[in-house]
Amino acid sequence: MREIKDRLYEQVARIGKAVASPKRLELIELLCQGEKSVELLAAQAEISVKLASAHLRELRLARLVDTRKAGKYVVYRLASDSVADLWVSLRAQAEERLVELQVALSDLVSQGGELEGIDRKTMLKKAAAGELLVLDVRPAEEYAVAHLPHARSLPVDELKKRLAELPKDMPLVAYCRGPFCLMAKSAVDLLRKRGYQAFHLSDGVAEWRARGLPVTT
Repeated sequence: MREIKDRLYEQVARIGKAVASPKRLELIELLCQGEKSVELLAAQAEISVKLASAHLRELRLARLVDTRKAGKYVVYRLASDSVADLWVSLRAQAEERLVELQVALSDLVSQGGELEGIDRKTMLKKAAAGELLVLDVRPAEEYAVAHLPHARSLPVDELKKRLAELPKDMPLVAYCRGPFCLMAKSAVDLLRKRGYQAFHLSDGVAEWRARGLPVTT
């Protein structure tokens, strides 16, 4: 019986080993935005294609990611939404228990930039009523896969050129890939400097879905 129990724990530990790498966690977060090629993942994670492939191999062996062929490219995707939920849960536990992570996260958002005093469902109602504008500042292809309801796609790289499209008479709420993503912070900093009422929503699509809130696909 001891041998059987050891074997059971060993199998569960495979998941722990697979996610026990900062870069693998980042790759999972990137795949929460939709399927991507090895080359794109490597570029977004700022590592070599060779290293990205090695990390993805480990994630695939643990059945956390799947692949498909797209011409000459290999495209990766999460094995299921439950993998995204695992990432959100793991990160939330770390944020709750690790002071070092709490301090690092507090440095990401400028004073007064975080969306406060309004819950997510109220934010949705206000967006639907045209009382605030939700901006998805991720790349357009990630927005096309899934985004928050009523959100407008405005990639952070295009923001400066498209400021004239944004109203100054209502609050703007920017989000990107989640609490560790810097694109929404950059967007809010720029918008505030230009006189807009801009706020940062720490949720990404994975966090939003994990809260049981609707996502537009």
